[in-house]
Amino acid sequence: MALAVHFRDVVSLAGRFPLLSGATIDVADGEVVHLRGPNGAGKTSLLRALAGLLPVDSGEAIVLGHDLRSDPRAVRRVIGLLGHSTFLYDDLSVEENLRFALTASHQPIERAAGAIDRLGLGGRLAATQVSKLSAGQRRRCALAVLLAKAPRLWLLDEPHAGLDPEGRELVDDLIKEARDAGVTIVLASHDLERMAPIADRVVEVVGGRLSAGVAAEAKGGFHVA
Repeated sequence: MALAVHFRDVVSLAGRFPLLSGATIDVADGEVVHLRGPNGAGKTSLLRALAGLLPVDSGEAIVLGHDLRSDPRAVRRVIGLLGHSTFLYDDLSVEENLRFALTASHQPIERAAGAIDRLGLGGRLAATQVSKLSAGQRRRCALAVLLAKAPRLWLLDEPHAGLDPEGRELVDDLIKEARDAGVTIVLASHDLERMAPIADRVVEVVGGRLSAGVAAEAKGGFHVA
């Protein structure tokens, strides 16, 4: 079984405080893993660690063949992270944000137009500065960036947040299409009913401990602080 993610006893510290404490999980290529649990349980920290945005102080941390301990920057070019922050440039338009992201990741800028249309941001919205968009439109723009980059691994932190019912349905469609195309997806969501038919496996966070296998047969587990 080819692995997109291989974490063993990963520790990530913020000063002396452990954001991750002994995190261990394997995620297979093409698998959809749903992280669930209360706020503050460590879901966001795990996603940020997978994206190479948190330091790995000890343990094994391999994502898409990249060792996060020795070269965390390398993985950022091949993953897509949708976090609580959209990572957009407020002074750039929707289209400019996509073109910039594609150029920075060495992807064809021609992908921008299709992603903009897919997320309902065409016409005047494409030329609108991000600072003038609503919260839901900003979320759609961030999703358009992820879609245009076509990463091998999607890391989604509450991907439906701030979206109207139409937007939430669109997110579901995008996740299903990516799954069917063989993309690996790790997502955190409180919407259990919505995720149940999509995820292959649920990893539950309760009091800093996680157990896998709610949605399908257990394939692994991990602990976070």
